[in-house]
Amino acid sequence: MILLDILTDGMFAAVAAIGFGAISDPPLRAFPSIALLAAIGHALRFSLMTYCGVDIATASLCASFSIGMGSLLLGKRIYCPMTVLYIPALLPMIPGMYAYKIVFSLIMFMQNLQDPVLQHKYLLDLFTNTIVTCSVIFMLAVGATMPLFLFINRAFSMTRHKDQAEKS
Repeated sequence: MILLDILTDGMFAAVAAIGFGAISDPPLRAFPSIALLAAIGHALRFSLMTYCGVDIATASLCASFSIGMGSLLLGKRIYCPMTVLYIPALLPMIPGMYAYKIVFSLIMFMQNLQDPVLQHKYLLDLFTNTIVTCSVIFMLAVGATMPLFLFINRAFSMTRHKDQAEKS
């Protein structure tokens, strides 16, 4: 049952990533890699959060690092820049529910200006959801770009032929 949950999570993330990838019009050869990266990353985050008790920001960092490393490896194979692969793969991991709760808390705060108890509740919800959303998005960016900084020579030469990469 656990494996089925992980595979289902990965499959839905892959479908979403293909949709996000189609918007930016990557080459057709990139779609299988985008789907694979999204499935691996999202399933890893799901597993860390559900079965290991890791918080969403740390799990997102681990998942986005795996997507970044995968985009480095797969990008070299299909002559495609890392960003073409990892940006659509990361988008299904954007914490949309927390972002929605930010807006909802702000609206409810404004509608309850006369009730200090509700104001406090919605203000606390607003700050909590903002911190979670911003930290997850920050961790996604850090994790995905970390391989770029760790393997800087390989990242810049991955879409060039060997003789061109040696000239630069």
